[in-house]
Amino acid sequence: MPVEAVQHVRRMRGGAQAHLMRADDGHFYVVKFQNNPQHLRVLANELLATRLAERIGLPVPVTEIVAVRPWLIANTQELSMDTSGLSAPCRHGLQFGARYVCDPAECQVFDYLPESMLSKVKNLTVFAGMLALDKWLGNANGRQAVFWKKAQERKYTATFIDQGYCFNAGEWNFPDSALRGVYARNFVYQQVYGWPSFEPWLSRIEKFSPAVIREVAGDIPPEWTGQDWGALEKLVETIIERRAKVRELITAFANSSRQPFPAWGQPVGQPQAKHVPLM
Repeated sequence: MPVEAVQHVRRMRGGAQAHLMRADDGHFYVVKFQNNPQHLRVLANELLATRLAERIGLPVPVTEIVAVRPWLIANTQELSMDTSGLSAPCRHGLQFGARYVCDPAECQVFDYLPESMLSKVKNLTVFAGMLALDKWLGNANGRQAVFWKKAQERKYTATFIDQGYCFNAGEWNFPDSALRGVYARNFVYQQVYGWPSFEPWLSRIEKFSPAVIREVAGDIPPEWTGQDWGALEKLVETIIERRAKVRELITAFANSSRQPFPAWGQPVGQPQAKHVPLM
């Protein structure tokens, strides 16, 4: 059953013009609406990709389908979409919601940390796992993450957000490129010493149950796909086939001009050596 939005908090940054809202389950959600400026299918992408990431053990937000009633939109001026200088109300009905990483009153959340602060991220090694997922699902955007901690904590936790451009956004195809779906700075990959650095996530992708992929896709509301079940079925079959392609796609990134894995082939914890291409 969907949760119901009961309060608008604020507009969020980003191309989808999402809104932070409180729902009737007491949690806060970043809500993306059907009439967002990016594409209707972005909502389907978010639900499918985030739930697949969750099932392989990556730190992503809890996702929910959020019902937004007409009365809330009619009585909340901020619930609007701005496109080409024109403003229109957000569409009512079922929307995508990613639970906010923590209660806004209890923690600090940053969408950027300077490189000098990244050593204070306690789960930095999971960037390798997220790279594997982004290559699998054809993320056509740069990898987005938020870094958060509660007041009493000394280190930040990275949580991966914004899966809307997986499957090439609204196109639902996979124009693979070595530098797509990767984080902007190599520092997060400095602890990649070889294929074991991608475990257990890579093996979980390669062995992912097709039945579970189909089950997750079945949770997508029909209105998010434009009622095109045929296109969704084709997308799911392609996702299943691509499980066997992930190592090849990671290798292409490893051998790219970014040279992202300077420690590849070195003993764990040893100083980084010159980049060695993967074969």
